[in-house]
Amino acid sequence: MNLSFWFVFLVLFLSIFAPFIHMLVHKLRLHSYLRTTKSNIGGRTSSRFLSNGNTRLHCSAGVVDDKSPFFITTPIYYVNGQPHLGHAYTSVACDIIARFQRADGREVYFLTGTDEHGQKVEQSATLAGKTPIQLADEVSNNFRNLANLLGCSYDDYIRTTEDRHKKAVKALWEKLESNGQIYLGAYEGWYSIRDEAFYSENELVNGKAPTGADVTWVKEESYFFRLSQYTNKLLEYYNNNADFIAPKSRRNEVVSFVSQEGGLKDLSISRTTFSWGLPVPSNSKHVVYVWLDALANYITAVGYPDVKDSKFNKFWPASLHVVGKDILRFHTVFWPAFLMAADLPLPKRIFAHGWWTKDGEKMSKSLGNVLDPYELLHTYGKDYLRYFLVAEVIFGNDGDFTHEQFVNRINSDLANDIGNLAQRVLTFINKNCNNQIPQPTAILEGDQELLNACKHTYDKCKERMNSQDLKGFCESIVELSKLGNKYIDVNAPWTLKKQGDLERMNTVLYILAETIRVLAVLLSPITPSSSDNLLHQLGIEIDSDLRTFSSIKSNRINVNRSLGASIVPVFPKLEHKESKESKESKESKESKESKESKESKDKSNGVYSTSHPDQKLPDFSEIGKNLNKEELAVKIVDTGAIIRDMKAAKADKDALRPFVQELLAYKERYKLVNNGIGYDQK
Repeated sequence: MNLSFWFVFLVLFLSIFAPFIHMLVHKLRLHSYLRTTKSNIGGRTSSRFLSNGNTRLHCSAGVVDDKSPFFITTPIYYVNGQPHLGHAYTSVACDIIARFQRADGREVYFLTGTDEHGQKVEQSATLAGKTPIQLADEVSNNFRNLANLLGCSYDDYIRTTEDRHKKAVKALWEKLESNGQIYLGAYEGWYSIRDEAFYSENELVNGKAPTGADVTWVKEESYFFRLSQYTNKLLEYYNNNADFIAPKSRRNEVVSFVSQEGGLKDLSISRTTFSWGLPVPSNSKHVVYVWLDALANYITAVGYPDVKDSKFNKFWPASLHVVGKDILRFHTVFWPAFLMAADLPLPKRIFAHGWWTKDGEKMSKSLGNVLDPYELLHTYGKDYLRYFLVAEVIFGNDGDFTHEQFVNRINSDLANDIGNLAQRVLTFINKNCNNQIPQPTAILEGDQELLNACKHTYDKCKERMNSQDLKGFCESIVELSKLGNKYIDVNAPWTLKKQGDLERMNTVLYILAETIRVLAVLLSPITPSSSDNLLHQLGIEIDSDLRTFSSIKSNRINVNRSLGASIVPVFPKLEHKESKESKESKESKESKESKESKESKDKSNGVYSTSHPDQKLPDFSEIGKNLNKEELAVKIVDTGAIIRDMKAAKADKDALRPFVQELLAYKERYKLVNNGIGYDQK
């Protein structure tokens, strides 16, 4: 045989088997990379910082054991001020992630709480004429109430004034000390009380901290943590764990800070100029630096210092810390260094989100544009607020809040796309299929395409949730609803009914009912109450497997399942702020006028009936008299929800009248309390 024959043979061989050879080489390289990552980090940053043995190596957001325990945390919120929209944003985002992971079959531990020590708390308490613990008790309760109003499904609420935390911080300090990572010296430099942070001269901007906070020159005896020893170890860790810090822009910011000329400087970790803090174990005239104290909450909650405890071994290292971008450095530089020094595993991922502005301006009390989360909850309701916060802005970027954008987002995604589809389909089934899920017959190509899209949407949602792409998660759901709307328009079950093709009509309606089920299940982490309502209208019991994510791929809605007793809009349209206020004013006026008696007409299957127009309303002047701001907010939200449900169910104005009166009374009381005026003062 000549050379040309062998040349042709070689070309054919490579063209056929090259893809398989490439795949084999890729797998070998990946396996080699994983082994290298675990064994060649060096020094204190060895494989013990990557895993505690319970979970797979976390090399990327998607490479995790789907059924491994999942530990997610908010930062603990500082109690020197009241909760604001930023706190609500972080808590809602974490709750959505936690709910998704639970529904996806993982054992979840969701932690939130409050940071209650430090000079700033001590000063705020003094200004308020209270002791620090009195202020901490009050404000911590406010944060807990807000989390409850937002529907956050936290498993633990930690306070740094609790005994379990004091025990953990003492043990962590002693561990760092015994490992030779702490020494006594003297600190002299710039300190921001507002940020509870130290700054070097070259970090100041126009004589202030980078955050804009005032700084003061501090000179005092202090214990130091040998942070300088961790410059190279941290950089090596960041390099070997590319997804440890997210998004990428924040990772670059941290790497740049740690890589600065001269490396990291040793960190002052005790103070002597105030007393509101945890005492240093070996020297009670010092209190522990508030950030060492605060960061330790994450391990306190899972049982530290008992590292052999089953809870600690199950949930540590944490799967995900979610923080605001302003506290990124503390979590990605100080915290991993403390953990390395204490021979503890590092969290798998730290995600920093952006800030919200109002109408293009930074929110501040002086501008009067601070968004009160309680007022937003009252105006729009829990589910709509939760959806907007994660659907409007890429998680990780800054976002701007306007009421117009809020209304447009909710109406576009939830009311028009998802709510309208559900209302059209369920109403049609109710009227034409004896209120039962119909029996499909022949599944055509277009039907199968929509069913496949349901499964693929779950895959996309899971991928986006695991990378904290919450906006992308919402977009995937809306895309599926658009496919459902296109499907119903193309297949037109109303036309099929007119043509007498009931078998085809039933098939189309079945496919749509299944699509709505999937939409409701996928939305449940974001809009839990509305999704529960929609699944209830589909006749799916609260403990049914059809509410789980696994059912999206393995199961479908049952034929002949009866729908709920009443079909009402799940996502009613919002009105723009001006017209809404005008309508509320009009309704308030009408509710005070005497109306002619009329016969009751039940338009909501017996849920709400008409009140007699001459019925004497209760005395509303005493409503909420002894309630504080947070308790009033709960009443406003609950009463507003009742009114919205009644409106959706077409209840008439006479039935609404006492509830509207009650709501207006609560709102008036809230305004008085918010302005520091008691009822008697009025």
